[in-house]
Amino acid sequence: MKTTILIAGLILNSFMLFAQDIVTTQKVDSINNPLKLATATLKKTEGASMLPTNDIAGNIAKSSELSAFYKAIQISGLDETFKSRGPITVFAPNNQAFGGTMAGKLDTLQRADHKYDLITLITYHSLSGIITAKDIGHAINSNKGFATFITLTGSKLMAKFDANRNIVLIDENGGQSVISKFDLKQSNGLIHITTAVLIPRFKNL
Repeated sequence: MKTTILIAGLILNSFMLFAQDIVTTQKVDSINNPLKLATATLKKTEGASMLPTNDIAGNIAKSSELSAFYKAIQISGLDETFKSRGPITVFAPNNQAFGGTMAGKLDTLQRADHKYDLITLITYHSLSGIITAKDIGHAINSNKGFATFITLTGSKLMAKFDANRNIVLIDENGGQSVISKFDLKQSNGLIHITTAVLIPRFKNL
């Protein structure tokens, strides 16, 4: 019950902050500012495909490429959040993103005494509304190369282009993650697959 109230509070807070702080996007010349990203069509992941008629939780659950992220969602108790009407945009780290030093951090976050931090981590990868790769690109180009978005935690997430015109997300600690697959349509939003886990500023980790 406490977790449900906490999640509802986080989402309500994010909607308010999103309306106030999200960067206003403007159209740019697509010829002069092309987005060199993966094709924005349905992606198959090791034999399993995401269907736009499924919700975010359902598609992540079916994707073997995102199994580590889905495990974290289950432990955090956020399944119902990603089954809700939304719409929600999720930056979903692939399994490789959870390797190395992140594997140890994830073990810590999955402990009962760090459940709030795990909820914060997952919701930090989520935005209110449908935010396409084109929307992110427009925001970057109209704000001197850096765009700022407000996540469901109420924390800021930055975005920029790299030298190859890929979208790079920058977390509150300066960590960077490239969007490798984008605009995967869901019945309640969008999924963008990323190459690294975005880390908010934790108080106790």
